[in-house]
Amino acid sequence: MQADVRVQRADTVALETAVLTHGLPRPFNLQAALQMEDAVRSEGATPATIALLHGVPTVGLTCEELQQLAQETDTRKIARHNLTIAMALGWTGGTTVSATVLIAHRAACIPIMATGGIGGVHRGERHDISADLLTLAQTPMLVVCSGAKAILDLPATREMLETLGIPIVGYRTDEMPGFYTPHTGLSVDATVQTPDEAASLWQRHCTTNLGNGMLLVQPPPAEYALDANELEAMLQQAILEAERLHIHGAKLTPWLLHRLGELSDGRTLQVNLALLAENARLAAQIARCFAPS
Repeated sequence: MQADVRVQRADTVALETAVLTHGLPRPFNLQAALQMEDAVRSEGATPATIALLHGVPTVGLTCEELQQLAQETDTRKIARHNLTIAMALGWTGGTTVSATVLIAHRAACIPIMATGGIGGVHRGERHDISADLLTLAQTPMLVVCSGAKAILDLPATREMLETLGIPIVGYRTDEMPGFYTPHTGLSVDATVQTPDEAASLWQRHCTTNLGNGMLLVQPPPAEYALDANELEAMLQQAILEAERLHIHGAKLTPWLLHRLGELSDGRTLQVNLALLAENARLAAQIARCFAPS
């Protein structure tokens, strides 16, 4: 894959930009992106924020480019299904987990990325499955996250991850987090306690040459995390309201996230910002284990 690769270090952590262009409201979108980069640097690793700029996959955005992406209103959301179209037609946009994984691996040979939560199986729509899952099944990438996004069907997503052969490793937890909450009742495949253990497990995974990725899931910071029952009640209310207002399709997810923010008095935004930074920090600690001493 032809790309503008500006960062090529063993301790590099890939970061997505769909959260910047489509995931968070202004000015919190830029705040989140900069905090993630700062968290990586604070651990002595190298951030590589990825996006498409005028059709060119770009690895390692400048601060000015981040600011421009955060402010523009006509940027595209680039995922696996439209990545080649975006490149051919010269689009500018933020990359989802699936597109970020592909660009990081194929263009820059980066083995680890950090994000908030991956996509998965949508509630009530078993055929509506994020390309994140298929991409992870086919690409050797360690993705540090806080599970799948809370608005998804988490049990079905957990089942699909197993079906696709994507191992789930808990970082100091034996439970797959639910993004805003540490508790889902869904088990992980293994648990590690330190970045060294995570790095060692990933390196052993890579020796099998299966070609698939791995999830390292970290609960959201305890001081910001929401109670699982409270979160589910708010989500069910938001879903019912969306049905009553006939909100569906591509508009549903952003509407639900916005409504959750209102129902939680802004707490979902707080936990989102906190977990993004902490996942970037953990990914950086692991990336440092890959770098020559």
